[in-house]
Amino acid sequence: MRRASSCVVVAACLLAAATASLRAAWSQPASSPTASASLDYDFFKTKVQTVFLARRPGHARCVVCHTFNNAAFKLVPLSPGSTTWNEEQSRRNFELVKRVAMPGFVESKLVKHPLAEEAGGDPHHGGAQQFASQQDPDWLTLKAFVMGEAAK
Repeated sequence: MRRASSCVVVAACLLAAATASLRAAWSQPASSPTASASLDYDFFKTKVQTVFLARRPGHARCVVCHTFNNAAFKLVPLSPGSTTWNEEQSRRNFELVKRVAMPGFVESKLVKHPLAEEAGGDPHHGGAQQFASQQDPDWLTLKAFVMGEAAK
C-alpha cells in the first residue's frame, strides 16, 4: 500500500510541474521566428513556382512528380500546352504548399526534404536530392520563402 501511494504522490508532483511549465510557456509572448514570419503569395508566385518548374541535371522537375504522386506535397497540374500556372492554379498551389512550409521554420519539409542528406536534408526523397548544398540558389529561394521573405 505504501508503494502505491508513493507512486501516486510522484505522479501528482510530475503532473503539477508539467502543468506549471505549460502555463508559463503559454503566457510568454512568442519569440520564435515562426511567430513573425508569414508566407508571401507574390514571392511564392514569382520565385518559388519557378523552382518547381526548373530543370536540374539528373533530376525530374518537381512539377513532374508532385502533380500526381501520393506525397504530402502536391502541385496543380499545368494546363495542356502551358509552361506555367495561371492565377487560379497558382493560388491553389500556394494553399497546397502550406502543408509542407511552416512559416519561420527552416526544418519545414519544403526546405529539408529535397536537400541532400550530406547538406542537412532528409535521408530519402523519392525524386532524389534535388539540391546538393545549402548554397544552391533554388534551395535558398525555398528557404527565403519559408522564412517569410516578401516579393520586392
